[in-house]
Amino acid sequence: MRELTVTEKDCAQQLIKYLSKYMEEAPKSFFYKMLRKKNIVLNQKKADGSEKLKTGDTIRLYLAEETIEKFRKTPEKPAAGKQVKYPKLDIVYEDEKVIFLNKPAGVLSQKAKETDVSLTEALGAYLSEKNAGEETMFRAGLCNRLDRNTSGLILAGKTVAATQQLSELIAERAVGKYYLTVVKGTVTETERIRGYLTKNERTNRVSIQREQQGDAVYIETAYRPLCAGRCCTLLEVELVTGKSHQIRSHLASIGHPLAGDTKYGDAEFNRRFREKYGLKYQLLHSWKAVFPELTGTLSDLSGKTFTAPLPSSVRWILQGEHLTGEGL
Repeated sequence: MRELTVTEKDCAQQLIKYLSKYMEEAPKSFFYKMLRKKNIVLNQKKADGSEKLKTGDTIRLYLAEETIEKFRKTPEKPAAGKQVKYPKLDIVYEDEKVIFLNKPAGVLSQKAKETDVSLTEALGAYLSEKNAGEETMFRAGLCNRLDRNTSGLILAGKTVAATQQLSELIAERAVGKYYLTVVKGTVTETERIRGYLTKNERTNRVSIQREQQGDAVYIETAYRPLCAGRCCTLLEVELVTGKSHQIRSHLASIGHPLAGDTKYGDAEFNRRFREKYGLKYQLLHSWKAVFPELTGTLSDLSGKTFTAPLPSSVRWILQGEHLTGEGL
């Protein structure tokens, strides 16, 4: 018999999910069968797998050790003499429940292929080292993602309950998400623009229409000029809806493409920034997250604003273009 005790990090999830993480190679049908036969019990009572776990709950596995280990996934080890190099974590904020990171441009939020090393693996390695010796089934996951070449704020939970509430807040658009970017042309007015976005999965490009067509989805983007230069403007952009490539395509559709954006941008405008500053990708930074009034697990974040400092390369561009704004 093996007994497991639920930690604070693992509470608030269903028993079946906890078991699936503990024995990752086992099919769910195996767990349901063992639960029916009372070979797996919760707090010494029969369970069906749907129970929400609480801190201190005990799960007993009346299974052979060979069976348990057969279904447990063996952690991958780097090849002999080879060290995995993780992206360095720039921590904006951390407490017992959440961790917020400032992602550099060029780093993946999540793996695109098996051989990739992304911010997700870097965060997992950091927390594993920090919590060495602590038995938990929870694996920290990112609650929002950024394109590889977009820098800035990434939000992640360190417990199941925190991750669930944080993900819900983002899905419900309750967390204000603000970006900084430099766009072509002079923008003088604060605006809120709306449209419909269609994504071509084959080309990984999106297009914007004024009216709803086919499977196009509604998008809404707000922006505020912070400073205008000779041929460009520093904008604060609020992502009201959060669709793929929304900021880049939406601003390009109204004649204000992002500096460096090779997919939706202006070739001549990009050439100027590439030759002058070496900019090879879109200048877009996830700047701020503004939390609403909260209760429950994330009450400590209630009404707070978190800011990811700009990369030095972006600051250099802003100085070169004489673009200065509030709070930068």
